[in-house]
Amino acid sequence: MSIKIKSNNGLLTTVVTAVTLLAATSATAATKWDMPTPYGDGYHQTINVRAFAADVKAATDGELDIVVHSGASLFKHPEIHRAVRTGQVPIGEMFMGVLGNDDPVFKLDNIPFLASDFSQAKDLWDASRSAVEDVMASNGLQLLYAVPWPGQSFYTKDPISSIADLKGLKMRAYSPTTSRLAVLLESTPTTVQVPEIPQAFGAGIINAMITSPSTGVSSQAWDFVRHYTDVQAWIPKNMVFVNNKAFKRLDADVQKAVLAAASKAETRGWEMAVEETRIKTESLGANGMVVVQPSAELQTALKAIGSTMAAEWAAEAGASGAKIMAEYQK
Repeated sequence: MSIKIKSNNGLLTTVVTAVTLLAATSATAATKWDMPTPYGDGYHQTINVRAFAADVKAATDGELDIVVHSGASLFKHPEIHRAVRTGQVPIGEMFMGVLGNDDPVFKLDNIPFLASDFSQAKDLWDASRSAVEDVMASNGLQLLYAVPWPGQSFYTKDPISSIADLKGLKMRAYSPTTSRLAVLLESTPTTVQVPEIPQAFGAGIINAMITSPSTGVSSQAWDFVRHYTDVQAWIPKNMVFVNNKAFKRLDADVQKAVLAAASKAETRGWEMAVEETRIKTESLGANGMVVVQPSAELQTALKAIGSTMAAEWAAEAGASGAKIMAEYQK
């Protein structure tokens, strides 16, 4: 069908077709969101983010298309929070502990031996989630979901049976809490992002790290260290969050679709983390690393350090921290 206008000279001029109008309307309705993430495509976190984006696109019939830029390809990891907060991008993912200097609530899941299995980690998240949401909201952001990593353990060139074996090492740090842990271990904390790990070991910038089996496998840790001591010190999380103004600009039904997909992603992500732990720990051993459980002496010393860090955190967090810990310890 065409819309036609009759000119003064009697000629009929086609102005526009209904098909063109429909195409234009469809094109302007779609919204594209660029989403920076810090980790590569092989990580369960990124796999889950891509599934979340696909769920949103399907649920909205393409009205919202979230384009994932993995591996810190759009923004470096420490820049993602600010990029979303300032509206450079509407949505992003990051390791929660990176924001530890902004508010102590982001340090909580990095405290050694406060939550050392997934059941404890889930209880801790349930106790602290509302506090995290409040802090994010104060920065114009809305938390969508959070997903854990496997427990963090030691990678070293030589075996460790006590904390004395860690003294003097140059240890990778990736958050304020891991830097503090290195200091308490009498190691030297050195900030190194995940993509830089192999080069940092090769150049002697670091010679030890505490991280997940996922990161160990992706960085092929067996190329530069031999020993993996499975202390499961803590179970940190990544979070996905959105700029609140960008979110409110979405139609109400699209907002509901995003929240539903986020809830699904959180459930799926926790299940993936459990399986990820098993598979990647086995992979470390299959590639020649010596995978061992910590000695009783090492466990006792690390728990003492954990108690020190928990007390420091509680003093810093004040009433808010006390409320979280009371809820967690119920």
